[in-house]
Amino acid sequence: MPELKPIVESLIFVSDAPLSLDRICGILEEYERGDIRTALMELTADYRLRGGAFILAEVGGGYQFRTLPEFTDYLKRFTSTKPPKFSQSALETLAIVAYRQPITRAEIEYLRGVDSGGVLKTCLEKRLVRILGKKDIPGKPLIYGTTKEFLELFSLKDLASLPTIKEVRELGERSPDEGAAQQELPLDEVKSEG
Repeated sequence: MPELKPIVESLIFVSDAPLSLDRICGILEEYERGDIRTALMELTADYRLRGGAFILAEVGGGYQFRTLPEFTDYLKRFTSTKPPKFSQSALETLAIVAYRQPITRAEIEYLRGVDSGGVLKTCLEKRLVRILGKKDIPGKPLIYGTTKEFLELFSLKDLASLPTIKEVRELGERSPDEGAAQQELPLDEVKSEG
């Protein structure tokens, strides 16, 4: 039987989306799950130690090769596709959904202070936000949450990888002259619906 690490490496290399451990195990039924997990950990360490231009990263619930951030400017020159640009309102909405999910449109609009229907629709179309179901309150409003594509786009392993509110505030305190100070959202006091 061929060596496992190169097989796992080749699967991840040809995949256009992060491959989960479960998916790899489903493809490589003849190998033990523990051996596949070990191969993934060794490959991740190998790529970090080799000092190349890319690493094997755990993002969006799976494994994917990612270029290092320090090469972004060079890669932008090479590729004709531009990274997605988000309006301030889209970023605000994504942040609210990411930190407060599951959340209703009314709760998003309360936090933002403006109608968010159009922005929410755009986030749904870009598959960064999804409908999780309906809230069990009068009117049964839809509830929203982030998607796997959201995690991939922002290079997050999972939602626990999001910076804490404290870390975001500290970042803002370190660079006061970079743009105008932003108004804080009352994240702790969402208006109850009823």
